[in-house]
Amino acid sequence: MIDLLAQFNKAFESKARLNIMSVLMVNDSMSFNALKELLGLTDGNLATHLRALEESGYVTVSKQFVGRKPNTTYAATDTGRQAFQDHLNALEAFIKNL
Repeated sequence: MIDLLAQFNKAFESKARLNIMSVLMVNDSMSFNALKELLGLTDGNLATHLRALEESGYVTVSKQFVGRKPNTTYAATDTGRQAFQDHLNALEAFIKNL
C-alpha cells in the first residue's frame, strides 16, 4: 500500500490544484476569471496555485489584450495531462486496493 501512496503526485495534493487540472483536462483553455468564478477561489489563491502548476510545467499561460483589457488564459500541457492522468490512475489503484 505504501508503494501506491508513493505514486501520488504532490503537485495535485491540493484540492485547488486538483480542481484546476480537472477543469483544464476537459477544456482547451480557460481564462483566469472563468477559473476563479468556476472554482470559487480568490485572485491570490488561484494565482498561487496556477503559478505552482506552471513552474511544474503542467500548465501554460497566455497573456493578451481583448480590447483594452488584459486577458490571461491557461491550458494544460502534454506533460501536465500525463502527470494528472498518472495521478488519477494512482488514486484509482489505491482505492481498489483498500
